[in-house]
Amino acid sequence: MPGECNPLRAFTLNPTTQHTGRIHRVTTNYPDLLSVLSNSALLSSLSPEELQTLAKRTVRKNLRAGEMLFTEGEPCHGLHIIARGKIRIFKSSAGGREQVLAINQPGESVAELPVFDGGNYPASAIAIEDTQIAFLAQREFRSYCMEHPEVALKLLAVVGARLRRLVAIIEELSFTTIRQRLVATLLRLSQNDGRRTASGIEFELPTTQQELANQLGTVRELVSRNLTRLQAEGLIEVAGRQIVVKDERGLSALVETN
Repeated sequence: MPGECNPLRAFTLNPTTQHTGRIHRVTTNYPDLLSVLSNSALLSSLSPEELQTLAKRTVRKNLRAGEMLFTEGEPCHGLHIIARGKIRIFKSSAGGREQVLAINQPGESVAELPVFDGGNYPASAIAIEDTQIAFLAQREFRSYCMEHPEVALKLLAVVGARLRRLVAIIEELSFTTIRQRLVATLLRLSQNDGRRTASGIEFELPTTQQELANQLGTVRELVSRNLTRLQAEGLIEVAGRQIVVKDERGLSALVETN
């Protein structure tokens, strides 16, 4: 992507001028970009002066919901930091099935490792919703890490956390059933997003059943079948994406049987 390596003088979350493909170049004040960079896990320790220096090397990408950020096997061009929106990282099989590896949120970086090992992207990334990205070209970010070792150390911590998550996914896929993975997800959502009522713990599935199946490493039909089975057993109630956990202890026992 030819335009990505050229530095900008500023960044804003409300672009108004010049477009080159998915990269929107604008001229405005620094504070918006400084806020994006300073709120990222990788760069939060840098001083305002250091962030301003980095801002001059940064460009912005706009993605619409459903638009690819990059595809598996594509050469890595640089580091992406999510300013707004969400990015789904996933692997695809030859038959078209997906395995979701992560859902990255604002403040998180995307595809850090290929920036340094020189390899291609090991997975694909797509915008779940309208998303804005702060982009640092590979050469620019690598040279910056040489100048600021603390950023490189933070990068190792982020990559380490990614590795732990991937190991957990492998463990789940290898040693648990689809039913257990679904139940564990329902319990986690009920604990994080649920609201206790007279009927039980109510919450809404944040994704469609197809997207949930992608995260669990299965197909939509099996997700639907297991939800119906759990409802028949009196453990939950299902109405579209609305879920009521009626027997939290009973659901927990299903996970613990593994």
